[in-house]
Amino acid sequence: MTTLTIRLDPKLEKALDRIAKASGRTKSEIAREALRRQIAVASFRELRKKTLPFAEAQGLVVDEDVFRALS
Repeated sequence: MTTLTIRLDPKLEKALDRIAKASGRTKSEIAREALRRQIAVASFRELRKKTLPFAEAQGLVVDEDVFRALS
């Protein structure tokens, strides 16, 4: 495992401390979870950007279009 050093402003540090104490998790665990979620969101957006032209070509523009096509 590697180490990442980040700087937090006092307000963010206080919020992180509060959440860590309330949840019984370490600040590192919370930071790792937040990074995993951010990476998942970024990956989803990248995939969506790549597939959107294909969906639009099929007339799938909004969620309702997808639901109609699948039902």
